[in-house]
Amino acid sequence: MFDWVLSVIEGWGYPGIFLLMVAEHLFPPIPSEVIMPLAGYLAASGTLSLLPTVIAGTLGSVVGTSLWFVVGWWIGAARLKRWAARHGRLMTLSPSDIDRAQAWFDRQGGAAVFLGRMIPAVRTLISVPAGIARMSLWRFYVFTVLGSLLWTLVLTLSGLVLEANFHLVEEVIDPLSKAVVAAVVLVYIYRVATWRPH
Repeated sequence: MFDWVLSVIEGWGYPGIFLLMVAEHLFPPIPSEVIMPLAGYLAASGTLSLLPTVIAGTLGSVVGTSLWFVVGWWIGAARLKRWAARHGRLMTLSPSDIDRAQAWFDRQGGAAVFLGRMIPAVRTLISVPAGIARMSLWRFYVFTVLGSLLWTLVLTLSGLVLEANFHLVEEVIDPLSKAVVAAVVLVYIYRVATWRPH
């Protein structure tokens, strides 16, 4: 994975970073925790410049997550409630759960989108409830850009600071990312097993 991502960034430069960060939201095996530290390493070596690297990564992340916002907008709360009424156990949701989640998202949606941009697995999925809740575009993009920029900057600087030891970033972040994804899967399995309509 490291070698392939590195070759894409070296060969394509900033457009390569942009495309990889878009792809992260479509193909989860390509995580930003690998892409941006490698880009930071190349910035440290003088192959890339820091500011365009961070901008390319942030734009790619925003474009990628926007696709899921559109999916959520297309689904909408009414359709989701119909699906929940028919397939409640698989969705682990009832129509009333969706009403409560939408009310919560109306109150806390900005913070959820901002913080969600920095959590593995959640960073892509948080855009779906934002779309379902019909979050205003300006709020969605303000919090998405800020969260994406912060996370992209942290990862890029980690590669920049560690330079030749950038692989240490993967050794720390990769197990944490896998643990978060595993926790999400386990919580889903538990909810399916214990779900009761209400």
